[in-house]
Amino acid sequence: MSILVYVENTDGKFKKSAFEVVSYAKAIADNTNTDLVAISIGNVAQDELAALGNYGASKVLNVNNEQLSSFVNQAYASIVAEAVKSIGANLLVLSNSFSGKGLAPRIAAKLHAALADGALSLPTIEGEKLTVKKTAFSNKAFATVELTAAIKVIALSPNAYETKETGGTAVVESFTANIAQTDFSTIVKEIVRATDKVSLPEAEIVVSAGRGLKGPENWGMIEELADVLGAATACSKPVSDAGWRPHSEHVGQTGIVVSPNLYIAIGISGAIQHLAGVSSSKTIVVINKDPEAPFFKVADYGIVGDAFDIVPKLTQALKAYKSS
Repeated sequence: MSILVYVENTDGKFKKSAFEVVSYAKAIADNTNTDLVAISIGNVAQDELAALGNYGASKVLNVNNEQLSSFVNQAYASIVAEAVKSIGANLLVLSNSFSGKGLAPRIAAKLHAALADGALSLPTIEGEKLTVKKTAFSNKAFATVELTAAIKVIALSPNAYETKETGGTAVVESFTANIAQTDFSTIVKEIVRATDKVSLPEAEIVVSAGRGLKGPENWGMIEELADVLGAATACSKPVSDAGWRPHSEHVGQTGIVVSPNLYIAIGISGAIQHLAGVSSSKTIVVINKDPEAPFFKVADYGIVGDAFDIVPKLTQALKAYKSS
């Protein structure tokens, strides 16, 4: 089995999810006694590319030209698919991130490959067959799928696999792919990012709040708690619909799906649409004054009480702990 892993970057820097997919693919490579090759698209420094060797990549294919400086789904999919064919890979691994969710099915279609998106653990390997545990039904359930096609694509859920440093440096090679102009028929003109905030889809800790906060003027204590924890902030759908918080923070079935190590829900009842977006969280803490709130049924830890009393005390306790 030959393995290719696609690593995405933001402004020339790799995020944690890139190291996760390389570590994940390296574990599969070790189990199948094969080398791991990575591919990067965009303007990334040589030392940044070579550092992927520290997570298990033996070689990095670097695709860099001005036309590809911003993410273009069709063009990126064509390049990755061509790289799979070029090195004879029969497994492609990438992150099930926002862009990965668009890339994975497009690449699979180009390669006539089997696809498992939202993978949660290493696959079981039986000859040419891979069995993968993944999320299903908008994260309300899990599924075990068998990939039997000659080429397979696995999109790993963020925070599902721990990064593992192996030491070493990867060899960096330029890679040129033939890109049709039709691949640039739809392009993103501009991406505006909140650079002072933790990215919600990749956050390891998320502090989320709902209508129990009573109004946007009370969100300061949520942001303060998130700041102490180094967490991203999120909200329920009714909150974003009311304009209290931006839609980019809406977590749930129709919003952003997250899978952090810790999800703190404050003043959120726990409707099934919201639970669908957070059920992959490793640990869920719920703070709600209603002891019958549905969220308590899925919580690992629950606090029944008034958020306006509990959250400031929790924040102060965390500050004292961090300064001790």
